[in-house]
Amino acid sequence: MYQPKLEKDIRCPLEYGLTVFGGKWKSRVICVLNEKGTLRYSSIRKEMTNITDAVLATTLKELIADDMIQRQQYDEILPRVEYSLTAKGQSVVPILQHICQWAGAYHTVDNEHAMTQCQTCDYNN
Repeated sequence: MYQPKLEKDIRCPLEYGLTVFGGKWKSRVICVLNEKGTLRYSSIRKEMTNITDAVLATTLKELIADDMIQRQQYDEILPRVEYSLTAKGQSVVPILQHICQWAGAYHTVDNEHAMTQCQTCDYNN
């Protein structure tokens, strides 16, 4: 399993939250899994445009380590692995939606290039 080289120096709950779901890719993965449900790696990759396999794999490992998503592996002739949100991962969705509402008030979205989850987000409410 992925082990960071340095210990996380988290000094307040806000830092913890931003470490767990902050950054460019983690919130996007959470939003994709929230909207689409349980997905295989290739389906997540298809939903996440312009992300490399290495970055997606690392992001998934970090979200698994933080108990935000779960990885279910099926022992079949053609191995199958599925990812889905845990209860902890689902609990962060309203927070991300509030951030999206705030950002919608101050940022103009380019809907032509926005992810489908962003196009259907309720930030206009």
